[in-house]
Amino acid sequence: MKWGLIVICGATASGKSSLGLKLAQRLNTIIISADSRQVYQEFDIGTAKPTLTEQKLIPHYLIDICHPRETLTLADYQEKAQHIINSSVSIPLLVGGTGLYINSITKGLKIPRVAPQPTLRSQLESYSQQERYRFLQQVDGKSCEKIHCNDEIRTIRALEVYYVTGKPISEQQGENPPTYPILTIGLHLDQIAIEKRIKQRTRIMLEEGLVKETENLIQKYGVDLPLLNTLGYAEIKQYLTGEISLNQAEELIVIHTRQFAKRQRTWFNANQDIQWFDADSPQLLEEVWQTINQN
Repeated sequence: MKWGLIVICGATASGKSSLGLKLAQRLNTIIISADSRQVYQEFDIGTAKPTLTEQKLIPHYLIDICHPRETLTLADYQEKAQHIINSSVSIPLLVGGTGLYINSITKGLKIPRVAPQPTLRSQLESYSQQERYRFLQQVDGKSCEKIHCNDEIRTIRALEVYYVTGKPISEQQGENPPTYPILTIGLHLDQIAIEKRIKQRTRIMLEEGLVKETENLIQKYGVDLPLLNTLGYAEIKQYLTGEISLNQAEELIVIHTRQFAKRQRTWFNANQDIQWFDADSPQLLEEVWQTINQN
């Protein structure tokens, strides 16, 4: 096989982990997670993290590598993943639904290594978005061609990079794709099928103890931990604080997960390099295996 890396991507609940596990066994290789929440320790059920049994079956990397109070930057993730890929003696599998993590590897994104600056950010947040955007126009007009005037997060990040490095973020970005060949497999489901899977997975998470996991995390790290505001945990937190019932929390998780899956599909559909497969096909594994060996 000529591949240097095989990527398995797609929306949440599309079966990426299951396919990745089966392929890794056939290829006798490793799995590198491309999930921005699975990097955090103790956030297990709500992130659909591979079980300990699955992790013993196949070596998994970039799971449980961060304390919940730490922040893993995109540059940190890229550096770690690239090191694992370059050190692998087999064809590694990059499996996940975080599009930016995947692009950082497959496109070789150039990422300014500037850590978040809390003091600087608080100063910038004291201005209106209109004022911040005007600052950015003055120091990095090129970035304004890509950053919408109402995009507060990217505006602040661009100013942050400029004030820390003295160089516009637009001059520090770009792509440096890897030289090894990459096969990108995408798993597709129609809207009805994805909703069914989301409902099933949400129910399973609750049965496995998502409420207890969230309760323990709140007791240990406090209700204001940023990770507890993410999908699944935020809704259960509302239940635990008495704002909503457990049934309402479950319904909200399904709704928000469906919305998240839609955003993921939009992101991945823009990638022309992805070869798509029907996630519900009974012959999915064989179809993907044939594609791997044909090229």
